[in-house]
Amino acid sequence: MYHYGNFSQNFLWGVSSSAYQIEGAWREDGKGLSIWDKFTHTPGKISEHDTGDVACNSYNKMEDDIAALKKVKVSHYRFSISWPRILPDGTTKYINQAGLNYYKKLLDSLIAANIEPQVTLYHWDLPQALQDVGGWENETIIERFKEYADVLFENLGPKVKLWITFNEPFVITVLGHVQGAHAPGLNDRPDTLPYIVGHNIIKSHAEAWHVYNDKYRASQGGLVSITVNSDWAEPRNPYKQEDYEAARNVFYLGWWAHPIFNGDYSPLVKKSVLDQSLAGGLTKSRLPEFTPEEIKRINGTYDYFGLNHYCSVLAFPVDFGTTQHFEADRGVVVISDRTWLETGSVWLRMTPFGLRRLLKFIKDEYRNPPIIITENGVSENGPVDLNDVHRKYYYEKYINQVLKAYLLDDVNIIGYTAWSLLDNLEWGVGYTERFGLFYVNRTDPDLPRTPKASVSFYSSIISCNGFPDPASGPQECWNPTPTIQNVWSNSTETTQEAQVESMCQLNRSCFLLTSISLFKYLLANTTSGYLSN
Repeated sequence: MYHYGNFSQNFLWGVSSSAYQIEGAWREDGKGLSIWDKFTHTPGKISEHDTGDVACNSYNKMEDDIAALKKVKVSHYRFSISWPRILPDGTTKYINQAGLNYYKKLLDSLIAANIEPQVTLYHWDLPQALQDVGGWENETIIERFKEYADVLFENLGPKVKLWITFNEPFVITVLGHVQGAHAPGLNDRPDTLPYIVGHNIIKSHAEAWHVYNDKYRASQGGLVSITVNSDWAEPRNPYKQEDYEAARNVFYLGWWAHPIFNGDYSPLVKKSVLDQSLAGGLTKSRLPEFTPEEIKRINGTYDYFGLNHYCSVLAFPVDFGTTQHFEADRGVVVISDRTWLETGSVWLRMTPFGLRRLLKFIKDEYRNPPIIITENGVSENGPVDLNDVHRKYYYEKYINQVLKAYLLDDVNIIGYTAWSLLDNLEWGVGYTERFGLFYVNRTDPDLPRTPKASVSFYSSIISCNGFPDPASGPQECWNPTPTIQNVWSNSTETTQEAQVESMCQLNRSCFLLTSISLFKYLLANTTSGYLSN
């Protein structure tokens, strides 16, 4: 059912980017090397051999990006700082003033355009010099991140009211340190490394939060938090208790949000890792423990809940026996119903119903914190089509679910951020998948930005601050989006919500969305004919 209404008058409307994906200028003005510089320069790592050496050249096209933001009419712009652009070797031995000057100029330009900055300290581009001494596995990284945060708070803090310490720690750990699909490309210790890395990330976040709280909050008055990513998981078969339990055991939130909002890893995460560790003959869990002092220091290190969400999945359990592996600890496979609308990314199906359910879950699980959706968006691939009707459809349906959560479920949602401003480097798939509101013509050396149809549509929602009831009369900002036909099905959001109640029964065809290693396990241990990601 569609819902009409408005968000609060001070609702934050934004769009997102990240440094490595748009800045380029990989060796300009004293910038050091990042792990993504090394990773993309390694043959075979990135689709089409793409790199972020130039990317969208935002480092040299700041005015164009500001003009694009003004066209969307956003109140906020989320971007990230390149750690090696500020601290080339990752430490405070040398602070690169040219890098600080770039971000100061960007902040001043945003504020002059009446656009509030939301700044991410770490969006995956670790200085290579720190990776050379162990990266996130080395516990000294906690102090290095604390020092880095201190430099940013001191130099940029007077111009920033919203901070994010880490973007998607789940992706940092799993794609970078289990699957090896992201920098630094490690996959040799999937049983222990993700937990060590995750443990250090959580403690690093807490230290950065305390630096701000102790030294800068009184004078700067900003907010600091972390952004976690989470799909919404439904049971593959809602009539099976084990599938329901699997849907709650996907490790999206309990691994990250629980320590920060509740003080420790969730009981479900701790039990899952312990049980699998014991099954493999170990005498204790592979999940590190926080000391009582660490629990106290980590608990409550948030000022809002940063959430990235793109799609929903269906979950069911798999018995991995004695296998010692992160995926075995979860004991869950996630799949997608073939009837869900497809996009330009194999992992992303349009499932707007899940966002409202996820927001309600966060409200109930974490005592209704202020929530800012810090990423939400959809991709296309193939030939360029500026009339991106699928993106208009996605934003309309997903934002309407956010409105339902706000008005009907009393979720304390205070902001929404679209991903992304520009068609940029999408990590391992390079430039082949495009999430941008603006098309970037990569055949033109000037890399011009061209607005897609979704720009005017999203800006109209922003202007209306929601979805006014057409019964109240003509609304200049309201422009209904046509229904999209899927190659497999003509189901739309309404029928999706009906179908989800009988969620992908065992005789229905589903699409596997999981790692290559897990897929190999399934081939060896099941007879189901699932498709690989």
